[in-house]
Amino acid sequence: MRLSIKRTLFLLFTLFGGYTLIRTLYRVIACHGKLTGAHVVSVLVQNRTRYRYDRNTPIVFVGGVPRSGTTLMRAMLDAHPLIRCGAETRVIPRVLSLRQAGTEQPGVDQEILDAATTAFLLEVIARHGEPAPMLCNKDPFTLKSAVYLSHLFPNSKFVLMLRDGRASVHSMISRRVTIAGFDLSSYRDCLTKWSSAIQAMLSQCMAVGSRRCLTVRYEDLVLRPRTSMQRVLLFLQSPWHEGVLHHEEAIGQPGGVSLSRTERSTDQVIKPVNLEALTRWVGHIPADVQDDLENIAPMLRRLGYNPNANPPDYGQPDPEVINNTQRVLKGDFKIPRSLKKWAQESPIIGSKGGRK
Repeated sequence: MRLSIKRTLFLLFTLFGGYTLIRTLYRVIACHGKLTGAHVVSVLVQNRTRYRYDRNTPIVFVGGVPRSGTTLMRAMLDAHPLIRCGAETRVIPRVLSLRQAGTEQPGVDQEILDAATTAFLLEVIARHGEPAPMLCNKDPFTLKSAVYLSHLFPNSKFVLMLRDGRASVHSMISRRVTIAGFDLSSYRDCLTKWSSAIQAMLSQCMAVGSRRCLTVRYEDLVLRPRTSMQRVLLFLQSPWHEGVLHHEEAIGQPGGVSLSRTERSTDQVIKPVNLEALTRWVGHIPADVQDDLENIAPMLRRLGYNPNANPPDYGQPDPEVINNTQRVLKGDFKIPRSLKKWAQESPIIGSKGGRK
């Protein structure tokens, strides 16, 4: 897919800016000679409580191939009073991609470069929203760097979202979600790229180990949200909070869920957990692609999805999810005040309404 001149220039400017920032941090730290200790970020909140974050702070990174439920997972985590994720930063994956280029520069000490990268990432994550005891970052492709991030932040954990690749690809194509390297005019190309991307992330997850990386299926999260979130919070060693099952009620609330109009999943996560998107892809995969799925996307079968099942049987939903779905189909959900105008202009939300 061709990039416009404006988009190309913006991307080059962003990458150059990120690289320049890392090099600047490198020089600042290098000027002090030896590292004097972990970089600390202090954030003062309204109740006068001061949170101090450093590289040993527990941080959870949520990722996966785009359109795999990463936004839903982070919204549910954001509804927990002790965890804060926030919308995508977009800059963190770009900075991580520059890391390799930085290591190839002559005279750059790896320890100092890592310290500079840690300082930058910590600053972005800590100041990306209201403070909380556990910080969280959701930028889908960051999990391609899970091993490196686990080195920078020794107490970090990772949640890798998995989803039937046919559903992910149909979603990115039908909703025109631009992803670098993915040809949105071709199911074959996108499924091939999906298989390669999730294989790379799963390899990173396995290298980090099961104590620090947890895989969560989108289908399980939607069908059985209570069981899925109990498993996630146990993994994160965070107490159970009923609010994670009602993330839509925390949108726009202090310490709750913040949404961005620029994220393509926003129009979906303003609704309670429901079955709308689960099998929307069925009937849209071209016949020639469907017949060759074993070769095009070998990760489907490896992840436990039957390439020949069309439609598939993902399991039975909890009664609460069935009720949520009926409400959503009736438009019986509340649109956050900050997103009302945007929602009215959305062809997806505008046609179904939603309580004012």
